Amino acid sequence: MAQAWKCAGLRWSAEGPELTWDGGRRSPLSWGKRVSFAVVEGGVRECAGARGHACPRRVVVSGRSAGGRCEECARLDRAHSVAADRVADDPRPYHVYLAWFGPGLVKVGITAVERGSVRLLEQGAVCFSWLGGGPLMAARRTEELLRAALRVPDRIPYAVKRAVRAALPETEAERAEEIREVYARAVQLGGWPESLERTPFRPVDHVRAFGLAGAPAALGEVGELVPGGAVSGELVAAAGPDLHLATPAGVVVLDTRLMRGWRLVPVAGGEPAFPVRHFEVGADHRQDGLF
Repeated sequence: MAQAWKCAGLRWSAEGPELTWDGGRRSPLSWGKRVSFAVVEGGVRECAGARGHACPRRVVVSGRSAGGRCEECARLDRAHSVAADRVADDPRPYHVYLAWFGPGLVKVGITAVERGSVRLLEQGAVCFSWLGGGPLMAARRTEELLRAALRVPDRIPYAVKRAVRAALPETEAERAEEIREVYARAVQLGGWPESLERTPFRPVDHVRAFGLAGAPAALGEVGELVPGGAVSGELVAAAGPDLHLATPAGVVVLDTRLMRGWRLVPVAGGEPAFPVRHFEVGADHRQDGLF
């Protein structure tokens, strides 16, 4: 029997995406690379742990859980999360950004300056621009200002992000238009923290970095991994935690967060043998009152 590996998730860097595995092994990904694996027959999905530590109780978690953690490990992970407002004394400088994921989908967020744009790649932001930079609490107050005054959210579900990627405008200028409008309104607001230094509007487009230019549209997404199930496909694009795989049945999106905690083995190929949910996107994904 082939050796089984446990996936530790997808990571992004300036070089592109790579799958990481327990034990430190890494698998760089490139367009055209075949991604093929199966879940060990009779296997169970164990909690992925938190903050780089294994779950002490090795709790079995649901195959549909994107977090892949038990309640205790999920609480521990959130306790050290800047994004969840659980950290107040981080001395590092932070950026405030506007990110666009598709028509009508703009969000505001913060990320440590030292991380550069990696956080935006991890989230699957198709286009983004910095708003400003400064101390953590100033960045948080600016984020809250935009949420309250402009009704710009700080979270957009991944299911909504991936479902609209097939309807992206063709040009970078079109893709930047919505965050350009929000930026213009944001800089007119009063109440910006004095310690936050504003940044000029400079949109950064990730369509090429994600491989989405000219990529075939995805028909659906893998809903969960199951024991004995398999998937095999050619990587045509990737955004955030999602791999777009061309399979005999068409392009499907695999959220790599669903891989964590399973014991995986190589597989030759064939039709997807995991449950696939087909995309059904209507006009209701647009944010109310954004413009």
